Amino acid sequence: MQKFPMTAQGLVRLEEELRTLKTQERPAIIRAIAEARSHGDLSENAEYHAARERQSFIEGRIMELEEIVGAAEVIDPATLSGSNVKFGARVTLVDEETEKETSYQIVGVHEADIKASRLSISSPLAKALIGKKVGDTVSVPAPGGDRSYEILDIRFG
Repeated sequence: MQKFPMTAQGLVRLEEELRTLKTQERPAIIRAIAEARSHGDLSENAEYHAARERQSFIEGRIMELEEIVGAAEVIDPATLSGSNVKFGARVTLVDEETEKETSYQIVGVHEADIKASRLSISSPLAKALIGKKVGDTVSVPAPGGDRSYEILDIRFG
């Protein structure tokens, strides 16, 4: 069975999504299907078909989340240390072209959210950063050409 590296916070977020789907979304869609059925002919009932499609999505997501949560391998960044970038590290970078500073935490694939500054361990930038230390420069291929970043800070926890 494949294990999925994940932070404790990432696991909590996925467990909460799973709980919401099972306790709120699933019962709500069952009620919506029952109501749509009461409207008569199912062959031309758009509400019924939409509800069944939503139910299919919810059940698929529940199965996916159960598999991920069951195979999660929690790694606590607070227990890590050292001067090199590794899973769980919060890395502050400066784009050498624009001089814009950004900070990302390197997390598991299933908890990544770029809007929340959580960068997937499998992303090109994270792959380039792993093993590097403060002061190192990494180059990452991007649609507009390679981008270079200097590592300003690495923190764990």
